[in-house]
Amino acid sequence: MRELDTVLAAFVDAEGGRLDDTDIACFEAILELPDPTLHAYLLARSAPDDAATAALIERIRASHRPHA
Repeated sequence: MRELDTVLAAFVDAEGGRLDDTDIACFEAILELPDPTLHAYLLARSAPDDAATAALIERIRASHRPHA
């Protein structure tokens, strides 16, 4: 999905330099998820079972929210 690419690319642009090795491994695993699953995670329609993945998904979501 093009929308997912946009969100993920913006996250990497904004936060990529702050990701440690664990975050990078988790991000790579997120990239392997089926698009519908990732889309549901990013829209908070469902959540991953893995705590590290859930935390990184939340960071991605937070980086994409408009700042007031």
